[in-house]
Amino acid sequence: MGALFLVTAVTGVLTYALLWRHLEHRSTTLAVRRLAARTAEKESPERGRPRLIEAAGEVRGLMTGRLLDALKLRERVARLLETAALRWRPARLLQWTIGLFVAGFLTATVVTGNTQPLVAFAAGAVLSLAPLWYVRWKSRRRVKKIEEQFPDFLEFVSRSMRAGHAFSVAMEMAYREFSDPLAGELRRAFEEQNLGQPLEIVLRKLSERVPSMDVQFFVSAVLLQKRTGGNLAEVLDKLAQLIRERFKLRARIRAASAQGMMSGRVLSAIPGIVAALMFVVNPQYARFFIDDPVGHQLVAATLALQILGYLIIKKIVTFEV
Repeated sequence: MGALFLVTAVTGVLTYALLWRHLEHRSTTLAVRRLAARTAEKESPERGRPRLIEAAGEVRGLMTGRLLDALKLRERVARLLETAALRWRPARLLQWTIGLFVAGFLTATVVTGNTQPLVAFAAGAVLSLAPLWYVRWKSRRRVKKIEEQFPDFLEFVSRSMRAGHAFSVAMEMAYREFSDPLAGELRRAFEEQNLGQPLEIVLRKLSERVPSMDVQFFVSAVLLQKRTGGNLAEVLDKLAQLIRERFKLRARIRAASAQGMMSGRVLSAIPGIVAALMFVVNPQYARFFIDDPVGHQLVAATLALQILGYLIIKKIVTFEV
Protein backbone atom coordinates (compact mmCIF):
# COMPACT_ATOMS: atom_id res chain seq x y z
CA MET A 1 0.00 0.00 0.00
CA GLY A 2 2.83 2.41 0.89
CA ALA A 3 4.70 1.64 -2.34
CA LEU A 4 1.52 2.23 -4.38
CA PHE A 5 0.98 5.57 -2.67
CA LEU A 6 4.56 6.68 -3.33
CA VAL A 7 4.33 5.66 -6.99
CA THR A 8 1.07 7.58 -7.37
CA ALA A 9 2.49 10.70 -5.69
CA VAL A 10 5.70 10.68 -7.76
CA THR A 11 3.70 10.10 -10.95
CA GLY A 12 1.48 13.08 -10.13
CA VAL A 13 4.44 15.35 -9.51
CA LEU A 14 6.18 14.28 -12.74
CA THR A 15 2.95 14.74 -14.70
CA TYR A 16 2.57 18.25 -13.34
CA ALA A 17 6.21 19.07 -14.21
CA LEU A 18 5.94 17.71 -17.75
CA LEU A 19 2.64 19.51 -18.38
CA TRP A 20 4.07 22.77 -17.07
CA ARG A 21 7.14 22.42 -19.29
CA HIS A 22 4.96 21.69 -22.29
CA LEU A 23 2.74 24.71 -21.76
CA GLU A 24 5.76 26.93 -21.11
CA HIS A 25 7.48 25.79 -24.30
CA ARG A 26 4.28 26.23 -26.30
CA SER A 27 3.70 29.75 -24.99
CA THR A 28 7.34 30.68 -25.59
CA THR A 29 7.07 29.50 -29.19
CA LEU A 30 3.94 31.56 -29.75
CA ALA A 31 5.57 34.63 -28.21
CA VAL A 32 8.66 34.25 -30.41
CA ARG A 33 6.46 33.88 -33.49
CA ARG A 34 4.56 37.05 -32.66
CA LEU A 35 7.82 38.87 -32.10
CA ALA A 36 9.19 37.60 -35.42
CA ALA A 37 6.05 38.80 -37.18
CA ARG A 38 6.49 42.26 -35.71
CA THR A 39 10.13 42.28 -36.78
CA ALA A 40 9.15 41.31 -40.30
CA GLU A 41 6.93 44.39 -40.40
CA LYS A 42 10.10 46.47 -39.92
CA GLU A 43 9.24 47.63 -36.46
CA SER A 44 11.97 49.42 -34.55
CA PRO A 45 14.01 47.35 -32.06
CA GLU A 46 13.25 49.82 -29.27
CA ARG A 47 9.59 48.80 -29.49
CA GLY A 48 10.38 45.11 -29.81
CA ARG A 49 12.40 44.83 -26.60
CA PRO A 50 9.62 45.59 -24.10
CA ARG A 51 7.36 43.10 -25.91
CA LEU A 52 10.00 40.42 -25.53
CA ILE A 53 10.33 41.14 -21.82
CA GLU A 54 6.56 41.10 -21.47
CA ALA A 55 6.29 37.79 -23.29
CA ALA A 56 8.98 36.25 -21.09
CA GLY A 57 7.06 37.35 -18.00
CA GLU A 58 3.86 35.84 -19.36
CA VAL A 59 5.19 32.36 -20.09
CA ARG A 60 7.00 31.80 -16.81
CA GLY A 61 4.85 30.23 -14.15
CA LEU A 62 1.88 29.87 -16.49
CA MET A 63 -0.16 27.35 -14.48
CA THR A 64 0.60 28.86 -11.09
CA GLY A 65 -0.17 32.31 -12.46
CA ARG A 66 -3.57 31.13 -13.61
CA LEU A 67 -4.17 29.59 -10.19
CA LEU A 68 -3.36 32.91 -8.51
CA ASP A 69 -5.73 34.69 -10.88
CA ALA A 70 -8.46 32.17 -10.11
CA LEU A 71 -7.99 32.70 -6.37
CA LYS A 72 -7.71 36.50 -6.88
CA LEU A 73 -4.45 36.59 -4.94
CA ARG A 74 -2.01 37.84 -7.56
CA GLU A 75 -2.32 41.50 -6.60
CA ARG A 76 -1.96 40.86 -2.86
CA VAL A 77 1.04 38.57 -3.33
CA ALA A 78 2.69 41.04 -5.72
CA ARG A 79 2.20 43.87 -3.22
CA LEU A 80 3.68 41.75 -0.41
CA LEU A 81 6.72 40.89 -2.52
CA GLU A 82 7.12 44.54 -3.43
CA THR A 83 7.02 45.54 0.22
CA ALA A 84 9.69 42.94 1.00
CA ALA A 85 11.82 44.23 -1.93
CA LEU A 86 12.12 40.74 -3.38
CA ARG A 87 12.49 40.34 -7.14
CA TRP A 88 10.15 37.36 -7.21
CA ARG A 89 7.09 36.83 -9.31
CA PRO A 90 3.88 35.87 -7.52
CA ALA A 91 3.84 32.62 -9.49
CA ARG A 92 7.32 31.77 -8.22
CA LEU A 93 6.21 32.11 -4.61
CA LEU A 94 3.34 29.73 -5.26
CA GLN A 95 5.68 27.30 -7.00
CA TRP A 96 7.99 27.28 -3.98
CA THR A 97 4.99 26.69 -1.71
CA ILE A 98 3.71 23.75 -3.74
CA GLY A 99 7.17 22.24 -4.15
CA LEU A 100 7.96 22.42 -0.44
CA PHE A 101 4.59 20.93 0.45
CA VAL A 102 5.21 17.96 -1.86
CA ALA A 103 8.76 17.55 -0.53
CA GLY A 104 7.66 17.65 3.11
CA PHE A 105 4.73 15.33 2.48
CA LEU A 106 6.84 12.73 0.66
CA THR A 107 9.66 12.90 3.21
CA ALA A 108 7.31 12.40 6.15
CA THR A 109 5.54 9.59 4.28
CA VAL A 110 8.82 7.75 3.69
CA VAL A 111 9.99 8.26 7.28
CA THR A 112 6.72 7.04 8.82
CA GLY A 113 6.26 4.25 6.28
CA ASN A 114 2.92 5.72 5.18
CA THR A 115 1.38 4.87 8.55
CA GLN A 116 0.67 8.47 9.61
CA PRO A 117 -0.91 10.38 6.71
CA LEU A 118 -2.00 13.20 9.02
CA VAL A 119 1.58 13.69 10.21
CA ALA A 120 2.80 13.74 6.60
CA PHE A 121 0.15 16.28 5.66
CA ALA A 122 1.05 18.45 8.67
CA ALA A 123 4.75 18.29 7.79
CA GLY A 124 4.03 19.33 4.22
CA ALA A 125 1.74 22.16 5.36
CA VAL A 126 4.32 23.53 7.80
CA LEU A 127 7.12 23.34 5.25
CA SER A 128 4.97 24.97 2.57
CA LEU A 129 4.44 28.01 4.80
CA ALA A 130 8.19 28.69 4.99
CA PRO A 131 8.34 30.92 1.84
CA LEU A 132 5.37 32.99 3.01
CA TRP A 133 6.86 33.37 6.48
CA TYR A 134 10.16 34.48 4.94
CA VAL A 135 8.48 37.06 2.72
CA ARG A 136 6.38 38.41 5.59
CA TRP A 137 9.48 38.57 7.82
CA LYS A 138 11.37 40.49 5.15
CA SER A 139 8.49 42.90 4.62
CA ARG A 140 8.02 43.58 8.36
CA ARG A 141 11.75 44.11 8.81
CA ARG A 142 11.92 46.49 5.88
CA VAL A 143 8.88 48.49 7.00
CA LYS A 144 10.35 48.74 10.49
CA LYS A 145 13.59 50.18 9.11
CA ILE A 146 11.64 52.71 7.05
CA GLU A 147 9.67 53.76 10.13
CA GLU A 148 12.90 54.31 12.04
CA GLN A 149 14.18 56.61 9.28
CA PHE A 150 10.90 58.40 8.68
CA PRO A 151 11.03 61.09 11.44
CA ASP A 152 14.44 62.26 10.21
CA PHE A 153 13.08 62.32 6.66
CA LEU A 154 10.11 64.48 7.69
CA GLU A 155 12.36 66.95 9.49
CA PHE A 156 14.70 67.04 6.48
CA VAL A 157 11.84 67.84 4.10
CA SER A 158 10.52 70.46 6.50
CA ARG A 159 13.90 72.22 6.74
CA SER A 160 14.34 72.06 2.96
CA MET A 161 10.96 73.67 2.37
CA ARG A 162 11.70 76.39 4.92
CA ALA A 163 14.91 77.06 2.99
CA GLY A 164 12.82 77.78 -0.10
CA HIS A 165 12.89 74.48 -1.98
CA ALA A 166 9.81 72.96 -3.56
CA PHE A 167 8.39 69.69 -2.26
CA SER A 168 9.62 67.70 -5.27
CA VAL A 169 13.12 69.15 -4.90
CA ALA A 170 13.08 68.28 -1.20
CA MET A 171 12.16 64.68 -2.12
CA GLU A 172 15.07 64.53 -4.56
CA MET A 173 17.50 65.86 -1.95
CA ALA A 174 16.13 63.41 0.63
CA TYR A 175 16.69 60.26 -1.41
CA ARG A 176 20.25 61.41 -2.10
CA GLU A 177 20.97 61.98 1.59
CA PHE A 178 19.27 58.96 3.17
CA SER A 179 20.17 55.30 2.90
CA ASP A 180 18.11 52.29 1.90
CA PRO A 181 15.41 51.13 2.29
CA LEU A 182 13.85 54.60 2.59
CA ALA A 183 16.07 56.05 -0.14
CA GLY A 184 14.88 53.46 -2.65
CA GLU A 185 11.22 54.26 -2.05
CA LEU A 186 11.84 58.02 -2.24
CA ARG A 187 13.85 57.62 -5.44
CA ARG A 188 11.06 55.62 -7.02
CA ALA A 189 8.44 58.18 -5.97
CA PHE A 190 10.52 61.06 -7.32
CA GLU A 191 11.18 59.34 -10.64
CA GLU A 192 7.49 58.48 -11.07
CA GLN A 193 6.56 62.11 -10.50
CA ASN A 194 9.39 63.29 -12.74
CA LEU A 195 8.04 61.09 -15.54
CA GLY A 196 4.67 62.82 -15.39
CA GLN A 197 2.51 60.99 -12.88
CA PRO A 198 0.36 63.21 -10.62
CA LEU A 199 1.63 63.71 -7.09
CA GLU A 200 -1.52 62.21 -5.59
CA ILE A 201 -1.09 58.93 -7.47
CA VAL A 202 2.63 58.78 -6.65
CA LEU A 203 2.04 59.23 -2.92
CA ARG A 204 -0.82 56.75 -2.83
CA LYS A 205 1.38 54.16 -4.52
CA LEU A 206 4.06 54.91 -1.94
CA SER A 207 1.59 54.24 0.89
CA GLU A 208 0.61 50.95 -0.76
CA ARG A 209 4.23 49.80 -1.11
CA VAL A 210 5.00 50.73 2.50
CA PRO A 211 2.02 49.70 4.66
CA SER A 212 2.90 51.92 7.61
CA MET A 213 0.71 54.26 9.61
CA ASP A 214 3.45 56.91 9.54
CA VAL A 215 3.60 56.89 5.74
CA GLN A 216 -0.18 57.10 5.52
CA PHE A 217 -0.18 60.13 7.84
CA PHE A 218 2.49 61.75 5.68
CA VAL A 219 0.57 61.11 2.47
CA SER A 220 -2.66 62.42 3.98
CA ALA A 221 -0.94 65.57 5.26
CA VAL A 222 0.68 66.36 1.89
CA LEU A 223 -2.51 65.76 -0.11
CA LEU A 224 -4.62 67.77 2.34
CA GLN A 225 -2.18 70.66 2.21
CA LYS A 226 -2.20 70.55 -1.58
CA ARG A 227 -5.99 70.86 -1.67
CA THR A 228 -6.61 73.32 1.18
CA GLY A 229 -3.28 75.12 1.55
CA GLY A 230 -1.35 75.78 4.74
CA ASN A 231 2.13 75.50 6.18
CA LEU A 232 3.28 72.02 5.17
CA ALA A 233 6.68 72.43 6.87
CA GLU A 234 5.03 73.01 10.24
CA VAL A 235 2.71 70.04 9.73
CA LEU A 236 5.66 67.76 8.92
CA ASP A 237 7.53 68.95 12.02
CA LYS A 238 4.56 68.12 14.23
CA LEU A 239 4.13 64.77 12.52
CA ALA A 240 7.80 63.92 13.11
CA GLN A 241 7.43 64.86 16.78
CA LEU A 242 4.29 62.73 17.06
CA ILE A 243 6.06 59.72 15.53
CA ARG A 244 8.98 60.07 17.95
CA GLU A 245 6.60 60.24 20.91
CA ARG A 246 4.84 57.14 19.62
CA PHE A 247 8.18 55.31 19.46
CA LYS A 248 8.84 56.24 23.09
CA LEU A 249 5.40 55.03 24.16
CA ARG A 250 5.86 51.79 22.24
CA ALA A 251 9.21 51.18 23.99
CA ARG A 252 7.63 51.74 27.42
CA ILE A 253 4.79 49.34 26.60
CA ARG A 254 7.25 46.69 25.44
CA ALA A 255 9.20 47.04 28.66
CA ALA A 256 6.01 46.70 30.71
CA SER A 257 4.83 43.63 28.77
CA ALA A 258 8.23 41.90 28.76
CA GLN A 259 7.36 40.02 31.96
CA GLY A 260 4.20 38.57 30.41
CA MET A 261 6.08 37.58 27.29
CA MET A 262 8.78 35.84 29.31
CA SER A 263 6.10 34.02 31.31
CA GLY A 264 4.58 32.74 28.08
CA ARG A 265 7.94 31.47 26.86
CA VAL A 266 8.63 29.71 30.16
CA LEU A 267 5.19 28.07 30.18
CA SER A 268 5.70 26.93 26.60
CA ALA A 269 9.12 25.42 27.43
CA ILE A 270 7.95 23.49 30.51
CA PRO A 271 6.35 20.54 28.61
CA GLY A 272 9.51 20.01 26.58
CA ILE A 273 11.66 20.03 29.71
CA VAL A 274 9.31 17.60 31.47
CA ALA A 275 9.39 15.27 28.44
CA ALA A 276 13.20 15.30 28.43
CA LEU A 277 13.24 14.47 32.17
CA MET A 278 10.81 11.60 31.58
CA PHE A 279 13.15 10.08 29.00
CA VAL A 280 15.99 10.32 31.50
CA VAL A 281 14.15 9.07 34.61
CA ASN A 282 11.80 6.46 33.11
CA PRO A 283 12.62 5.82 29.43
CA GLN A 284 10.35 2.75 29.20
CA TYR A 285 7.34 4.83 30.17
CA ALA A 286 8.28 7.63 27.79
CA ARG A 287 8.77 5.23 24.85
CA PHE A 288 4.99 5.03 24.62
CA PHE A 289 4.96 8.41 22.85
CA ILE A 290 7.38 7.09 20.19
CA ASP A 291 6.34 3.48 19.65
CA ASP A 292 2.56 3.67 19.98
CA PRO A 293 0.39 5.38 17.31
CA VAL A 294 -1.81 6.82 20.06
CA GLY A 295 1.30 8.40 21.54
CA HIS A 296 2.01 10.08 18.20
CA GLN A 297 -1.47 11.58 18.20
CA LEU A 298 -1.03 12.81 21.77
CA VAL A 299 2.30 14.43 20.91
CA ALA A 300 0.77 16.14 17.86
CA ALA A 301 -2.17 17.41 19.92
CA THR A 302 0.19 18.64 22.65
CA LEU A 303 2.35 20.56 20.19
CA ALA A 304 -0.71 22.12 18.56
CA LEU A 305 -2.14 23.24 21.92
CA GLN A 306 1.25 24.57 23.04
CA ILE A 307 1.61 26.66 19.90
CA LEU A 308 -1.96 27.91 20.25
CA GLY A 309 -1.39 28.86 23.90
CA TYR A 310 1.82 30.70 23.08
CA LEU A 311 0.12 32.65 20.29
CA ILE A 312 -2.72 33.62 22.63
CA ILE A 313 -0.30 34.85 25.31
CA LYS A 314 1.67 36.79 22.69
CA LYS A 315 -1.52 38.39 21.43
CA ILE A 316 -2.52 39.41 24.96
CA VAL A 317 0.79 41.12 25.78
CA THR A 318 1.20 42.80 22.34
CA PHE A 319 -0.22 46.30 21.96
CA GLU A 320 -0.34 48.38 18.82
CA VAL A 321 0.50 52.04 19.33
